[in-house]
Amino acid sequence: MSPAPHTEDLLRELAPQVLGVLVRRFGDFDLAEDAVQDALLAAATQWRTDGLPGNPRGWLIQVAQRRMADAVRAEVARRRRETTVFVRDVPVEASGRDDTLDLYFLCCHPDLPPAGAIALTLRAVGGLSTGEIAAAFLVPEATMAQRISRAKKRLAEAERPFADGAHDSARLGAVLQVLYVIFTEGHTSSSGAGLRRADLSTEAIRLTRALRALLPANTEVTGLLALMLLTDARRAARSGPHGELIPLHEQDRSRWDRAQITEGLRLLTATMPAGLTGLYQLQAAIAGLHTQSAHLEDTDWDRILLLYTMIERSNPNPMVTLNRAVATAMVHGPAAGLAVVDSVAEPLARSHRLAAVRGHLHEMAGDDAAAVEHYQLAAKQTASVPERDYLLLRAARLRSGEAVSAVRSRPREQPGIEKVVDPNSGKAAPAH
Repeated sequence: MSPAPHTEDLLRELAPQVLGVLVRRFGDFDLAEDAVQDALLAAATQWRTDGLPGNPRGWLIQVAQRRMADAVRAEVARRRRETTVFVRDVPVEASGRDDTLDLYFLCCHPDLPPAGAIALTLRAVGGLSTGEIAAAFLVPEATMAQRISRAKKRLAEAERPFADGAHDSARLGAVLQVLYVIFTEGHTSSSGAGLRRADLSTEAIRLTRALRALLPANTEVTGLLALMLLTDARRAARSGPHGELIPLHEQDRSRWDRAQITEGLRLLTATMPAGLTGLYQLQAAIAGLHTQSAHLEDTDWDRILLLYTMIERSNPNPMVTLNRAVATAMVHGPAAGLAVVDSVAEPLARSHRLAAVRGHLHEMAGDDAAAVEHYQLAAKQTASVPERDYLLLRAARLRSGEAVSAVRSRPREQPGIEKVVDPNSGKAAPAH
């Protein structure tokens, strides 16, 4: 019997906070992570029968601390640490301070290569599975598992790796990337039956707000928050009553969250005096152009193409190029877009997004047979049920001769499958 949904949500929220307390106090990441998992299992069992304790966070900290003490006692000969250090009482903070953001900075340790630090943080604190992280970075799951394992081992060999580093500016770039990968996985899940995971996207926005409160003058932090808000504003229109994916060109734009759009545009505008140069600023500008278009035909694809070109010049990445290919097709036609796609065919061979874009561009060009072939390939490659169903439906409509009118119109009026993409990670989330 699994815990009640509200209990699961509470445990998911508290887990990184408890981990942060233990890591900061005791400095042993592996032991702390194992202890927190044991405490979560104990809570899932006991809270079901005994009810929620008065201070759930304090309860978890006390139980996890005892688990750490037990582990230390079992390994005392090897570790040669004083057991009494680990059995001391941990003061329970009545205010319930959230250590999650601090832990993000601590895990993005400068002794780790950036890719390892980001992967470790996503796995241990961000709530993503190894498979989800692997999908975000376009690598096999086994490769990502090894990367995370090496990062843990390297931290274990470091002297007091979590002694300091909270809000270290040198770690900011990695922390921003972690937050964005979590957001994009929440915005469009890479696997499973649901289109999105609201817990992840909501938490990413919350933590980015907290980070901006600490660094209000940082244009990339503000740009990232603007990007998240402008992208998340479409959530109500992105899926139908049965959870089916609704592409951008078919969405009811009156259902977009205008308050979020207004806030996102205000934040983006506030970064402009410093110049439009940051990666998250540029992506927010693209999202802003979409949200400011009352109708599909109004979308300024010329400017979107320019912005993707700017991103690609500053940070070359195959997923950015794939996005530029779609924008190119909107401005110069599908043949031009397909030529750009061909330039990233090799690095994106394992990604279903390559086949999906090719299918879309062939459909734009009127080559239904090629479009069906690529849509079906993309459907086989994706682990997301809503995306798979959408791609198969597109293929079925083309086979039956049911063409979508918008796809047959002029290039500048195409629905597109433009994506918001973190150029550092390769993780892309469709703008549907």
